[in-house]
Amino acid sequence: MNFEAWILLLKGAWTTLWISGLAIIIGVSAGLLIALIRQKKIPVIEQILVFYISIVRSTPLITLVLFLFLSLPALGIHLEKHIAAILSLAINTAAFNAEIWRSAIHNFAKDQREAALSVGMTPWIFFRHIMLPQIVTVSLPPLVNEMSFLIKGSPAIAIIGLVDLTRVTNRIAAVTYQPLYPILGAGLIYMVIVGVLVRLQYIAERQAHRLAV
Repeated sequence: MNFEAWILLLKGAWTTLWISGLAIIIGVSAGLLIALIRQKKIPVIEQILVFYISIVRSTPLITLVLFLFLSLPALGIHLEKHIAAILSLAINTAAFNAEIWRSAIHNFAKDQREAALSVGMTPWIFFRHIMLPQIVTVSLPPLVNEMSFLIKGSPAIAIIGLVDLTRVTNRIAAVTYQPLYPILGAGLIYMVIVGVLVRLQYIAERQAHRLAV
């Protein structure tokens, strides 16, 4: 595989990275917000959120991509393909992240909140300095696993015309009639991306442990 093919693969990898990265940031934040709202036990809102989580977790990612890009225009909503890709990935991963956060919050020792409030600590300070570091530490491994699944599932965005890493791989294979080398190259790039993500997990875990002390 020549130098030009590697450049094309790296360009496709960049598309995969920035779209997946934005979706992960939105999805992790939205998942935490959903989990916190569900703790309030507001009947109608909680039922809506449970319905959303159930539907998204049981729907293939590619279906969500097609719905946002092809079906919403029938309702008068037109999304640019990059926006549709980011939103579909974010909506998908937020549903899974919400359950990860919910589990961590559910297992959090409730007596810590009572003790903190009894000594005059505000709810926000308690959440920021006591609760959040602990639930982040517990949630990091499954969150990183979900991020990895999202990145590996991101080729679904190619169906709406985005030239991501997998689509570039297919194009190179179709032109050169040598699929082995571009596939191996793409696999290597995916391994590096996920490997860096796992390394960042270890760094974040150590930081979270320090914050929790």
